[in-house]
Amino acid sequence: MSKSTLFLLDGMALAYRSHFAFIRSNLKNSEGIPTGPVLGFANTLEKLLKEHKPSHIAVAWDTNVPTFRHEIDDDYKANRPPQPEELKIGIPLIKEMIEGYGIPNIEQDRYEADDLIGTIASDANAEDVDVYMVTPDKDFMQLVHDHIMMYKPDNKNGGFNLIGREEVKDYFGVYPEKVVDVLAILGDTSDNIPGVKGIGKKGAPRLINKYGSLEAAIEDAPNMSSKRHREGLQEYEEEALHAKEMVTIKTDVPDTVKWEDLDWEGADEKTLGKFFKRMEFRTLTKKYLGEEISRSSRNKSRKSNKNQTDLFGENETEEGESGLQSFDEDIVSYDLVNDLTSLKELVARLQGSRQLCFDTETDGVDPMVHKLVGISLSATAGVAYYIPLNVEEGIPQEEALVILEPLFTNEDTLKIAHNYKFDYMMLRRAGLEPKGPAFDTMIAGYLIDADQKLKMDALAKTYLQYEPIPIEQLIGSGRNKKTMDEIPAEEVAVYACEDADITLRLYEVLSDILEEDELSEIARSLEFPLMEVLAKMEMQGVLVDQELLEEFSETLRADLITLEQKIYEKAGMEFNINSPKQLGEVLFDNMGLPAGKKTKTGQYSTAESVLKKLATEYEMPDLILEYRALSKLKSTYVDALPKLINEETGRIHTDYNQSIAATGRLSSSNPNLQNIPIRTERGREIRKAFIAEEGHQLLSADYSQVELRVIASIAEDENMIRAFKNGEDIHSRTAKEIFDLDSIDDVTPNQRRKAKEVNFGIPYGVSAYGLANRLGITNSEGKEMIDQYFERFPGILDYINETKAFARENGYVKTLLGRRRYIPRITAGNWNVRAFAERTAINMPIQGTAADIIKLAMINIQEFIEEQELATRMLLQVHDELIFSVPDEEAAEVPPKLKELMESAYELAVPLDVEMGLADNWLEAH
Repeated sequence: MSKSTLFLLDGMALAYRSHFAFIRSNLKNSEGIPTGPVLGFANTLEKLLKEHKPSHIAVAWDTNVPTFRHEIDDDYKANRPPQPEELKIGIPLIKEMIEGYGIPNIEQDRYEADDLIGTIASDANAEDVDVYMVTPDKDFMQLVHDHIMMYKPDNKNGGFNLIGREEVKDYFGVYPEKVVDVLAILGDTSDNIPGVKGIGKKGAPRLINKYGSLEAAIEDAPNMSSKRHREGLQEYEEEALHAKEMVTIKTDVPDTVKWEDLDWEGADEKTLGKFFKRMEFRTLTKKYLGEEISRSSRNKSRKSNKNQTDLFGENETEEGESGLQSFDEDIVSYDLVNDLTSLKELVARLQGSRQLCFDTETDGVDPMVHKLVGISLSATAGVAYYIPLNVEEGIPQEEALVILEPLFTNEDTLKIAHNYKFDYMMLRRAGLEPKGPAFDTMIAGYLIDADQKLKMDALAKTYLQYEPIPIEQLIGSGRNKKTMDEIPAEEVAVYACEDADITLRLYEVLSDILEEDELSEIARSLEFPLMEVLAKMEMQGVLVDQELLEEFSETLRADLITLEQKIYEKAGMEFNINSPKQLGEVLFDNMGLPAGKKTKTGQYSTAESVLKKLATEYEMPDLILEYRALSKLKSTYVDALPKLINEETGRIHTDYNQSIAATGRLSSSNPNLQNIPIRTERGREIRKAFIAEEGHQLLSADYSQVELRVIASIAEDENMIRAFKNGEDIHSRTAKEIFDLDSIDDVTPNQRRKAKEVNFGIPYGVSAYGLANRLGITNSEGKEMIDQYFERFPGILDYINETKAFARENGYVKTLLGRRRYIPRITAGNWNVRAFAERTAINMPIQGTAADIIKLAMINIQEFIEEQELATRMLLQVHDELIFSVPDEEAAEVPPKLKELMESAYELAVPLDVEMGLADNWLEAH
């Protein structure tokens, strides 16, 4: 009898890996179901079953129930982002597919897939069964044993890497039985498990190899010669021991399935084939059903990418065969131009071109810090040139830019780039400002389908069936990664020329699609002009009062110390307030506050939700919540902002992105201005640190209730339009209508509050249950309120129904200016999926139009500032607000003109209204 082989798959980790492997493909079937994660997982199973033919197999999953680790530590995995919508839909489908393969899905409340795999693997190992754990998660290396090995997906080469004891030693520096000790020192930021600060990937295994265990190392810490190791282990002893408990995979989960019961007898080919037919996977359908499905039904949308990558990074078409072109020196002409004579000849040759595609190579990714390494140019597909700068074998930058200037300042030539704003800023900082019309292939791709991947490589695969040279091939990765100025110019040339060439080819395809989809106008009049406006805002930057932030930080530190002492007094002892375990013992054991039963681990929950409930009756939980809020405010904002100040300019230069939010709204990073807290008094203090330069004031110009005004206009609702035209308070007007009052003057503050929730909720698809939950009323009261609202504002209900019908018929919705968003799931069979799609369809034209309006205003204002040669500067855009720096001598005349430009940016059926304020800082101006 042949020996048993047991394969245990980490379902959630492999599902996530499948999702990200296929994320840029935007792969959907004709029902609008995202099928990329399913195909990725199917490829994994097909490869495993074909190559290894296991006798026993199972896929282990996490459940939605909090685990014993959450009971030990409320912060466990607290920083994890929400599960992507594609996976919320995809995971149930993956489980259905797994059952079709005849493979059991196993899960158990309070335990993670890791623990189930650990327990089953250990039991099988004891009986000399060969066990293979299939997972990308390095934590599983602690389980590797005589008969337990790990198969780790290999991104670069495809297939799997087999991890045994020696491979674990190569990776961690210790054998499997000591991996948890190393992990405990290192911690795990993705799971929110702190380790020992100051001890890294090299130091941790050295300590464990020397002392044998974490506990032994901690015990001898006072005698260690290394100050970093000595102080780290002493200061973070508790965190390290806690981390060890958290990272240890259980091997004794009770009542788990026995390995013997996981025998595999093969797939139910008919069931599996029908599943693949529904997913519209041609090759797999043919394999299991023996029949083809039509390519037309497989690809209803042109926007689906025909070229996929599987879970291991191998290039595949939908049929699993390579179908991408790549660089071929025989069919392109890429030249290195590294002397002044050749450069002058090149400029003369390109001078009459109607279009010029350019790309900059730099020594880093911050356009306000890093320098040019070279510029590539292309005016004809297949022909490109690379001019190296600021490197030994290059042309002096100043001389090169003087020669190039006529090309970039010719306003009759269309300038094309991918991520134009970055290249524009790099050139302008170097002394060359491109002029004339611009086209950005990244923004074009975003307008065509905001949900697709927008990097040049991804767009090239989607629209050109071409795979560009990967940047890693040139500069390497990890510790061996180089910067572009360290690579010989002749090696950079091919890569850089290809970037310009492929971007030009993308322009040729994407410009046609923009025209076909009636998106050319919004591209030319809104998104493309906005690129330079944002670039100028970013380069201008904003001053922050570093001294004020330092003082605020000290104030918060003092407040935290005071709070600590107050908490210790209330507790009658000192303890680690940041330790959920110690806090739970103080609150529920020592102080006797009411709590749920202790868990088996002996720890209580101290989550925010638990403390908020207790805070209504007890002071101590309220003090803890205040302590946590102040700690976050200090570390996340007050202490972080000074680190973002540019050393050269003394300002913060946030990075605006036009192509992240599918609604068209701008987003920002470093810092994320949208997240600067404004709800609490302490949070608002941060805005006080954003200040005007000497002789200037900050002007805040904020659109008032712009989305409600857009709703009234789009819905053409007479009652709502009348209210806005009469200058009434829209929430009071709504309260009068839905509560059937005689006059607006009869509206109480509580009725206005409820009406405000209705105004912002109902047009976005809130249900009776959702409204009732927000307002603390019964579901029947919520339904009655919604019915009253639609009776008084019938245009809103018409808008909702017409928008859903339009989306079902056309597959997209659009703003008043023509921006589109595709809603492929609007016809999904699953009610929850379809309901989410309907809410998205209703919301997008409203939010998107509001976003378009403020962008138009920004463009018009920038033109006005430049035409009038004003010293006023636009600094920031946050939600519906613009912030300006206005010199004192312009403070009387300029604000009224800016208000006029904002209110006339776009003509709605109701007037736009802008509230303005001038002050020395942002807080007082707002």
